Amino acid sequence: MSSRKEHISETPATQFLRKHGVSFTEHPYQYEEHGGTSVSSRELGVAEHAVVKTLVMQDEAARPLLVLMHGDCKVSTKNLARQIGCKSVEPCKPDVANRHSGFLIGGTSPFGTRKSMPVYVESSILELERIYINGGRRGFLVGLAPAVLLAVLPAKAVQCALPD
Repeated sequence: MSSRKEHISETPATQFLRKHGVSFTEHPYQYEEHGGTSVSSRELGVAEHAVVKTLVMQDEAARPLLVLMHGDCKVSTKNLARQIGCKSVEPCKPDVANRHSGFLIGGTSPFGTRKSMPVYVESSILELERIYINGGRRGFLVGLAPAVLLAVLPAKAVQCALPD
């Protein structure tokens, strides 16, 4: 019998992280439809502020971008657009988001996306000790140091959080 711990599941996100030598922890939980980060933070016993959601959005020219936001905050699309030099930013429709990312809504990870997209991360996320972010499928988060975001993604820090 092998003593190697079985991985819960390989996803494009975990493959991407391993390929980049990123150390992370795996956190499966019972996914609830439309439960969002309040469910994952409750199931994992971590602050919702440390659970980071990956949002697929688009600018006025329908160019896709990813926004990484605290679970307990919303994105001010107006502030984001101003900071990244766009006229407007809006969430993509679920089927469009799926086409860009290759992930299902509720399972979107910024790692291992089908298309390479600019990534904007709320700057206060980078100040946290550890974050929990989707591992590439519903009901599966990975825990890692937020510095990883800047190290392996085309990520820029922005300030566009609104309390949810």
